[in-house]
Amino acid sequence: MISRRKLFGGLAGLTVPTALAGCGGTPPKGSAFDHAAVAPRHSVPGLDTVIDISHNVTVTDFAAVRRSKILAVLHKVTEGGNWFDPSYTSRRRQAEAAGLLWGGYHFGTRQFSGEKQAQAFLSACQPGPTTVMALDLEPNEGNPRNTMTLGQAEEFVLTVQRATGRLPMVYSHPSWANGEVYGRRRLKLDRPVLPGSLLSQCDLWLADYREEPQIPNAWATKGWRLWQYVADETAANFAHGSEPRAVAGVGHCDRNLFNGDEAALFRFWKSGSRTA
Repeated sequence: MISRRKLFGGLAGLTVPTALAGCGGTPPKGSAFDHAAVAPRHSVPGLDTVIDISHNVTVTDFAAVRRSKILAVLHKVTEGGNWFDPSYTSRRRQAEAAGLLWGGYHFGTRQFSGEKQAQAFLSACQPGPTTVMALDLEPNEGNPRNTMTLGQAEEFVLTVQRATGRLPMVYSHPSWANGEVYGRRRLKLDRPVLPGSLLSQCDLWLADYREEPQIPNAWATKGWRLWQYVADETAANFAHGSEPRAVAGVGHCDRNLFNGDEAALFRFWKSGSRTA
């Protein structure tokens, strides 16, 4: 789910998005989270009924998405403190009318405080009691100096918690969350997420495209709630593909496993992902 603002800075006023790339965009080789063109088959148990998208994904019919046995959609809401996904509000209405569970995520950056980013996110997300929220914490491969710091991420999470009484999920790759050097640009988070920290209390939305994912140290005893096991960066990649990716009603999408059964998914979503 890399930043798309560098390519779509002028899209904020549009109501119909340009279909160019998925939530993950089309990163250059060696960039953020190394999204695979064709994902390996995973052998980890989980419920494969959650997708994530952004304005870069063409959506033709959310009812068809639901008929494809998808139960929940996570959609990009904001990036930084001043960019708002132009498709979020209208698609939310359509998806919820089709019977899909709904959630929104924020791509964190460095140029605004974590508090300001959270305020922008909450103003656009308009989370209800059953809206799952998430912070996308990853390297900003297009502008590494604009990568969110751990302190900003903690401030974002704390602001959301104070405003809603709930903690957002945290989306991250194990190497990035562990503060390790990552990718060909040799980037790393300014310090690792530690066990017992505020972020470790959030449910983990894990990004890892290996057959069996690695759990970051901060979540070693808790595990992941969602695992993004494949990212469809482009419609061309989607066409290559493996049957677990195909979802009617969308041009392409990222696929996620939920760690539990269908009843647990509904309990999680209908609590708005409240963390005990």
